[in-house]
Amino acid sequence: MTIFIQIASYRDPQLIPTIKSILKNAKHPENLRFGIARQYHNDDNFDNLDDYKNDSRFRILDIPYEMSNGVCWARNQVQQLYSGETYTLQIDSHMRFEKNWDEELIKMLIDLQSKGYKKPLLTGYVSSFDPDNDPNGRVNEPWRMAFDRFTPEGVVFFLPEIIPGWKELNEPVRSRFYSAHFCFTLGQFSIEVQHDPEYYFHGEEISIAVRAFTHGYDLFHPHKVLVWHEYTRKGRTKQWDDDITWHVKNISSHSKNRKVLGVDNEKYEGVLKYGFGKERTITDYEKYSGIRFDNRSVQQYTLDKNYPPNPYGFNNDKEWKESFSTIFKHCIDITHQLVPEDDYEFWVVAFHNSNDETLFRKDATESEIKNMKNDKDGYCKIWREFITLAKPSYWVVWPYSKSKGWCDRITGQL
Repeated sequence: MTIFIQIASYRDPQLIPTIKSILKNAKHPENLRFGIARQYHNDDNFDNLDDYKNDSRFRILDIPYEMSNGVCWARNQVQQLYSGETYTLQIDSHMRFEKNWDEELIKMLIDLQSKGYKKPLLTGYVSSFDPDNDPNGRVNEPWRMAFDRFTPEGVVFFLPEIIPGWKELNEPVRSRFYSAHFCFTLGQFSIEVQHDPEYYFHGEEISIAVRAFTHGYDLFHPHKVLVWHEYTRKGRTKQWDDDITWHVKNISSHSKNRKVLGVDNEKYEGVLKYGFGKERTITDYEKYSGIRFDNRSVQQYTLDKNYPPNPYGFNNDKEWKESFSTIFKHCIDITHQLVPEDDYEFWVVAFHNSNDETLFRKDATESEIKNMKNDKDGYCKIWREFITLAKPSYWVVWPYSKSKGWCDRITGQL
């Protein structure tokens, strides 16, 4: 009953506290096997793993930070260290663990197998903790992942929320999505569904969700809190902080993700090394989840946050496709420096297609503008959501000041 624990760490001062929490709270620490990609900087002095290098449970890759190609690349490196363990747990390097977490997770998996799920997979955006206020800052309500939107680049974006009625639950709930910072499943997953090292960051989770599903894995969220995750990234250098070429990798990753999943009907040419299984198809995933990639659409059943699988009460695929809505949701970020006036009456906020035709317009009111300009992040965040059959090409924000009239028109490509 060994567990292969996958950790990709990038200059993280929480790495060693995470390892200590895993070991201290495991029912059977002797059954744990660690695979760690430690991407380090010589000057950091907080993630040295020398104390564990003579421990046979640890397989450690020491990688100078400048050699890193991003988190998916690092996770792929870790997966090459898998050595036939019964189970695998993939986590981030900034986590905390409940007592007997290993016994509890194994029991959940075995119970699901007894109900006919051959390859269950537990995943999710787990509840948060605060390293500066631990354990008092831990959230003790289990979370699930809900559909939020397609980003302009074509990635499905999710948000965490509390599992409704979790106190009355005695088993995990079904999930549409996969979280890379928490995944517990059969050890063979480390071979069958490896991370594509050509992905950089975004697109990682939705691609793994689809690939896992097509390989026959059934996705679930745990119904109780066993693991906590630190979300703020405060005090940690990110790989993109050090890598001046990160944006090139990011653009390439988005492009590959669209082609792999068929977003906007883009097609991947060539042999896909990290591809799909043969037990289910992408269309099977779309029917299960209520999400279509070719036109970035979603069913109301999914928007209503009902658990999958989505009902398929249609006479044919034409009816099924007509049951989807194409919803565009986007946040326009504008620095406070671009909107310096204090007496704006309104802002035109509009989205246009490539022919300069207006697809949607909803102006920012005086009160909305005031709230945005008080944001301590230094950005005005303009959220808009609308149904459209055509993908917007660019957005326009055109402020109107009471004293100066029309101000500079601001635009951004999508």
